Amino acid sequence: MKPVITWIVLADGNNARFFLNEGPGKGLKPLPELDRSTDTLKAGDIMADRPGRSFSPSGQGRSAMEPPTDPVEKIEADFARDLADLLSEKIYAKAYQRLIIVAAPNSLGNIRKHLSAQVGEAVIAELPKNLINTPTNDLPDHLQSVLAV
Repeated sequence: MKPVITWIVLADGNNARFFLNEGPGKGLKPLPELDRSTDTLKAGDIMADRPGRSFSPSGQGRSAMEPPTDPVEKIEADFARDLADLLSEKIYAKAYQRLIIVAAPNSLGNIRKHLSAQVGEAVIAELPKNLINTPTNDLPDHLQSVLAV
């Protein structure tokens, strides 16, 4: 009988780590070739130039214009979209059958928005926790409520 492959994805707004579980008692196997990371930047690093200026709609004078979206939120949303695309690509390649997503609450919402229907059906659990920096040996303690590691 072929084992059911479960992937565990740990993510925050800028990083993702992947693990594989092949059944109860099989433990977690890291999949470092799939790990993703982007630079952690603050809004000030992204928007290094001073904002443009515009005439005030009421009265005289000029004021600074705000960007239409928060640049950090945009980078995190783009990262979530790229992660969801990777998960879609891999489920179509039959790399996994079940998926557990463990992500910071805001990141989990961003990822969930971009998941394809097929990936959404494969999700067996979501944990709103940021475990991205948790050592691999400590992960089974955090996952015991959703997976027999």
